Amino acid sequence: MITMVGKAVRKWWALFALPTFAAFIIGFLVPFIMGIYLSFTKFTTVTDAKWVGLRNYSGVFSDKEFIHALWYTVAFTVITTIVVNVVAFAIAYMLTKTMRGSNFFRSVFFMPNLIGGIILGYIWLLPLNGVLAKWGRSITFSGTYGFWGMVLLVCWQQIGYMMIIYIAGMQSLPGDVIEAAAVDGASGRQTLTKVIIPLMMPSITVCSFLTVTNGFKMFDQNLALTNGAPSNSSELLALNIFRTFYGRIGFEGVGQAKAVVFFVIVAVIVLLQNRLTTSKEVAA
Repeated sequence: MITMVGKAVRKWWALFALPTFAAFIIGFLVPFIMGIYLSFTKFTTVTDAKWVGLRNYSGVFSDKEFIHALWYTVAFTVITTIVVNVVAFAIAYMLTKTMRGSNFFRSVFFMPNLIGGIILGYIWLLPLNGVLAKWGRSITFSGTYGFWGMVLLVCWQQIGYMMIIYIAGMQSLPGDVIEAAAVDGASGRQTLTKVIIPLMMPSITVCSFLTVTNGFKMFDQNLALTNGAPSNSSELLALNIFRTFYGRIGFEGVGQAKAVVFFVIVAVIVLLQNRLTTSKEVAA
């Protein structure tokens, strides 16, 4: 029976693979190549593109708002990645212990991830402005308030999702290794740092990858919570690119160049992060 199934798969593999491959070509590869081409042109529509060389890219790096948004996004991503993963790991560690209501708490922590980014932004806008009103401030009073408001929002949203991944990783840990550590006299802290965390590196790699990419590409929450105010000082990269492309007539080519630069930055960071965590996993 298995042999017959294997022969059928080898015979009809194209029937299953080609539609997916065609969708990948049409939906991703062709637009991606066109996007790179358009980043070297001045255009309002695809049909009237005129080649301008590196002029758009010089406009990218001379745009002070883009540079500010870049460093603003880097700081935001670093902080949210650390906070989300540390807190999610700690909660997962506690909820894998024997305790009453653990399933209930898992559901509660995961629920924010089911809410859309735009809705989350408006949900958090009310309490944050309510608290800041005591000092005569609002979330859009300065870029600093917007920054920490978005940090709170994203951490609240993503911790539950990462917690589920960490719980799955902890539940698959070999129990005999942990028991051996206890028999050898290892304390709870030593077991955590010397046994559990090294064995959890695959889950840590996945969660780090997700939080880094989510931090860099965040758009909906930024749009709903601050919309870049005041004076675009709370603008993340995705919102800056969107505003350049759709909000500034004649800057479509610059917006496309920003998108290409954005892609390269995220790709490099993800590759470095993946290499770093993988090397730690191998060393463990």
